[in-house]
Amino acid sequence: MAGAGQASAVFDLAEVQRALEAQPFSRLVQARITEFGEGAATLEIDIREELLQQHGFVHGGVLSYAADNTLTFAAATALGPAIVTGGFSIQYVRPALGRTLRARAEVVQAGRRQAVCRCELTVLDAEGTESVCAVAQGTAMTLNGPAAGGEG
Repeated sequence: MAGAGQASAVFDLAEVQRALEAQPFSRLVQARITEFGEGAATLEIDIREELLQQHGFVHGGVLSYAADNTLTFAAATALGPAIVTGGFSIQYVRPALGRTLRARAEVVQAGRRQAVCRCELTVLDAEGTESVCAVAQGTAMTLNGPAAGGEG
């Protein structure tokens, strides 16, 4: 995790949650940040019917959203809040069935303007047992100017 953790002292978990809540789609899926700092971030979403696809699994778009945001929040621990996703890939490894979706991301490598991160997405069942449903890897990069709306 080269370079990770340097910028996380600038903002805390409460500020990161406010940044997440500034995103209308994050409010729609009712996402929450549960861990943030030291090169890592965790995002959780309670699974409900509106987030499922026709076979009863969590929709791939919701999994992609969770990976995207969590990768970028992890990168923010190294780069600061004024960043955007540069790109990511996701592999779905098993249907997402459970009560809670959890995405955990960590910085693999960070420079001054870009961070590479990886993310593991799991679902928790009623007993709290976690099962991996997807894995993702991506990059985030700093903005050249101030973020629109003052958020990163």
